[in-house]
Amino acid sequence: MKTTLKTDITVKEICEGFVYNELEGKGLFGLSGKLTIQPEYQRNYIYADGKRDVAVIQSILKGYPLGLIYFNKIDDENLEVLDGQQRITSIGRYVTNKFAVKDEHGMEQYFSSIAAEKRQKILDAKLLIYECEGEEFEIKEWFRTINIAGVPLNEQELNNAVFSGPFVTLCKEEFSNSQNAMNQKRAAYIKGTVNRQDYLECALNWVSKGNIVDYMSRHRFDNDIRELKNYFNSVIDWASTLFIDVEREMCGLEWGRLYETYHKKAYDPKKVSAEVKKLYGDPSVKSRKGVFEYILGGSIDAKLLDIRIFEDSTKKAVYAQQKAKAEKNGVSNCPLCAIGHDANKTKIWSLGDMDADHVTAWSKGGSTDAKNCEMLCKTHNRAKGNR
Repeated sequence: MKTTLKTDITVKEICEGFVYNELEGKGLFGLSGKLTIQPEYQRNYIYADGKRDVAVIQSILKGYPLGLIYFNKIDDENLEVLDGQQRITSIGRYVTNKFAVKDEHGMEQYFSSIAAEKRQKILDAKLLIYECEGEEFEIKEWFRTINIAGVPLNEQELNNAVFSGPFVTLCKEEFSNSQNAMNQKRAAYIKGTVNRQDYLECALNWVSKGNIVDYMSRHRFDNDIRELKNYFNSVIDWASTLFIDVEREMCGLEWGRLYETYHKKAYDPKKVSAEVKKLYGDPSVKSRKGVFEYILGGSIDAKLLDIRIFEDSTKKAVYAQQKAKAEKNGVSNCPLCAIGHDANKTKIWSLGDMDADHVTAWSKGGSTDAKNCEMLCKTHNRAKGNR
């Protein structure tokens, strides 16, 4: 890959013809239309937080270097940003009055309202830019290795870069657009943010059954994302129809896997809702995130709920009661040993050799308190089923 250092390109030149798409949250063009600021393999603009974008402008005003910027030379007339689009977009947005920066007196000032000499200082600032030329695989491989801006690319952002093309373009329009009204509904089920490609990664993970790279490779040049979009919407619609009440713990669950496992089973949403409320109100349930799969699976696997165990104080109190009663009656302090016919019929077990057990199983409505607790020897406790 060939690189050429350019030291004479100014902010004014970069901002000539600068276009920023507020709807999609990205800078589009600069250098009088010759520069594509955010090609499809780039992540979305994430500096619009009132901190990092402001820091870029303050650095220029203070004469601090912004670091190297890299352009990919497409041909003699066209360039695209390889690295530095966050900084370039921040500069362009400020010069076009999209945000303000506090001056030395703490007053917020837009570009058009700052002193003329400050405006000129910004416009005359020169950037250190490397123009790179090479084959696509060289450019993409290099892109995967850089980390200049201080915010590492995540896995999906890297995948978008490697498999850039019409498919990624359409995917980002659907799943990476913060203005898409559908994303408000999706937010109840997907953890992360639109800008960092979390929604897109989730959609791809679901439809590909975890084989995102293979799926993106096979569909890279597709001009249609209906399969991806339809599958994703099917999962969300299934979950939202089945679980009427949206709970905080729904966010981030493996809905794709749950859909594949359970969507062919019939459920009554009203009964499901009642069961969710019942489990949410049960103090013995420690894992609310497990409630949904527990119900989908027929309310069988209680391990999903991480049921609260008996307190040590409860165990000690129940043990003392059982031991005193057993010694008085000349039988084992394990109720099941006491009714047996082996040598343990009269054995008094130590507390360490016994486990606390629900008299009435939790799954059958039994509570986790002293009234529903009995101490069993470890052998009988492990052998006891969900009676």
